[in-house]
Amino acid sequence: MSPDGYILTNNHVVDGATDVRVTLADKRQLKAKVVGTDPKTDIAVLKVEGSDFSAITIGDSSKVQVGDYALAIGDPFGVGQTVTMGIISAMNRGNLGIEDYEDFIQTDAPINPGNSGGALINDRGELVGINTAILSGGSGGNQGIGFAIPINLARGVMSQILDHGKVNRAYLGIMVQDITPGISKAMNLKDMKGVLVGDVSPTGPAQRSGVLRGDVILQVNGKQMGDSRELRNTISMMDPNANVNLKLVRNGSPADVTVKLGELPADKEQAKTEQGSSEQALDGVTVENLDSQSVRQLGLPAATTGVVVTDISPSSPLASAGLRRGDVIQEVNHQPVKNVAQFEEAVRKAGNNPLLLVNRKGSTIFLAE
Repeated sequence: MSPDGYILTNNHVVDGATDVRVTLADKRQLKAKVVGTDPKTDIAVLKVEGSDFSAITIGDSSKVQVGDYALAIGDPFGVGQTVTMGIISAMNRGNLGIEDYEDFIQTDAPINPGNSGGALINDRGELVGINTAILSGGSGGNQGIGFAIPINLARGVMSQILDHGKVNRAYLGIMVQDITPGISKAMNLKDMKGVLVGDVSPTGPAQRSGVLRGDVILQVNGKQMGDSRELRNTISMMDPNANVNLKLVRNGSPADVTVKLGELPADKEQAKTEQGSSEQALDGVTVENLDSQSVRQLGLPAATTGVVVTDISPSSPLASAGLRRGDVIQEVNHQPVKNVAQFEEAVRKAGNNPLLLVNRKGSTIFLAE
């Protein structure tokens, strides 16, 4: 990455290694020091001693477009340095369960085991990504779906590692979720733009600034938020002491909130009734009153109230929306429910497509058919 010997690769390439060596194109082998790693993005920064190394030309991944030519460089299956060619298949891929923070460039340039940490370059020879993962369909080999970390993200991580020895991530202290057609209809939203606040940490920056559960975040510092992944990635790479302006929709009306961010904690924050049950209130959903034993079994705070889902038919529309056994329904159309009788009454009043506030393992989300 630089003439003085800094190298960018994947964390999983060096994770657990006691000795790291770098082989250069002229066959020299140099001992490398691991300067720092960031497992959440799968980035590692190495350093080899020396000067006047040939450094790659760094591009701008924000300018990469679907259809651009792409070349992947690596050492697939240990056969030696190899270059393969394809195109950029997609941008901003996320929610794949590969890393904690995902914003991948997808390419069909053949990537195989051994390509990890290699360069993805454009047709001008500029570095635009770090090859990281593939979807192999169980074959273990290339199926034309490979993923690279955008260089703009990787450089930001590298800069923080060099400056601080680690990545200091900012956070808002909210649980966010994408807006589905069911939620949009139930909340009377004009469209599905933005990100829904499903829960607010009682000790987080957002709570101190007045962000509320049920708010829809449209923009962060004037930048439109397309989904929860984009919001999370955007906030995480900001200065933990920065102030950000959030443009919201609250109860159908526009609002602006300024939040002073905080530093993401090392451990993620988590945000007595009558007997009874109901099978009729919601199609295919069986609920029971939440008792102290259920609260303990579900690992919820002792003061949690609501009705617990004890069974749900796979054919139920709410099963498709994401409702699960063990979820605790706390509100129906913003009306709190503390027992089965209140739940049934609230569902009757709500009519078709009620909006549910669900507590799952201590954090709340909104669900609708």
